[in-house]
Amino acid sequence: MNDDIASLRRILGACRTIAVVGLSAQWHRPSYFAASYLQGKGYRIVPVTPAYAEVLGEKAYARLSDIPFPVDMVDVFRKTGEVLPIAREAIAIGARCLWQQLGVVNTEADALARAAGLDSVMDRCVKIEHARLFGGLHWAGVNTRVISAQRAAVPALRQGQGGGHG
Repeated sequence: MNDDIASLRRILGACRTIAVVGLSAQWHRPSYFAASYLQGKGYRIVPVTPAYAEVLGEKAYARLSDIPFPVDMVDVFRKTGEVLPIAREAIAIGARCLWQQLGVVNTEADALARAAGLDSVMDRCVKIEHARLFGGLHWAGVNTRVISAQRAAVPALRQGQGGGHG
């Protein structure tokens, strides 16, 4: 697995065309947020999803094998159990890196990709790693692994604390 800082920096510097498998067109989904961020940083995003004809202004493809140009990285936003065939396809199309997003850990796909000469990253977010390694002070978000539209509860003031105008 290539998850040390030097490897991540090298991968993110070299892999400029990223096929995002499972990319959603819904702005609030993690795949859309990550891909939109990367697109804004100059990466070419290639949506791989049969659900849409286009995402983020880019033509979507049903499968990796449908993409008619070279892809550097395959970024996987799918369930762990669905990664092995994606890894096989990534190898077949000549991708240079298989990246399994946060919460996605398929060790068999990782080993297959590495045996075929690909860089392989598991259980990391491309957006978070890019922001951490190249973004300086502007992270533009951190994954807390909690998705909620609810505001945090405001603690009640204890007697004698603020609240009055004196």
